[in-house]
Amino acid sequence: MTDRTSGDHAPAGAEGPEELRRQIERTRSELGDTVEELAGKMDVKGRARARAADLRDKAGAMTVQLRSTAAQAGHTVHDRATQAGHKVHDTATRTGHRVHDRTLRAGHLTQDKAAETGHALERRAERSVPLPARPLVMAAVRHRRPVLIVGAAVAAVVVVSWRYPRK
Repeated sequence: MTDRTSGDHAPAGAEGPEELRRQIERTRSELGDTVEELAGKMDVKGRARARAADLRDKAGAMTVQLRSTAAQAGHTVHDRATQAGHKVHDTATRTGHRVHDRTLRAGHLTQDKAAETGHALERRAERSVPLPARPLVMAAVRHRRPVLIVGAAVAAVVVVSWRYPRK
C-alpha cells in the first residue's frame, strides 16, 4: 500500500481518462499484491507446512551427516584396533621367541651338565668298582633307563618277599 503523502506518486488528479485508467490499474495491482502478502501472512497452516518441510530437509541432511561421521568413526576405531592387535601379536611373538631361546639354552645346559656328570660317574666306576662287577656298573651308567626298570623290579621283589615271607 502506498501513502499519498510519501511522494511516490504524482500529485492527485489525472491528466486524462487514459492516465486515470493507468493509475487505477496500478492501484489495483498494488492492492492485489498487498492482499496476497496479507493472505500469505494469515495462512498459518501453509507457513507451518513450509516450516515443517524445511525442518524435515534439515533433519534428513543432519541424519546423512551423522551417519557419515559415525561410519568414519567406526573405520577409525577398526583401524586402531587392528593396529593394536598387530602390536600385541608382534610382542607376543617376540616374547615367545625369547622364551623358546631361553628354554633351548637351559635344555642344552642341562644336557651338558648331565653328560659331564655321566662322564664323571664312568671315570669313578672305572677306578673304584671291582673288575667282576665293572661291566655291569658301566652298562648301568651308560644306559640308565633299563637299569632303573630292572632295579625297580628287583626292589619290588625284595619288598614283597620281605613283607610276605614263605611259611
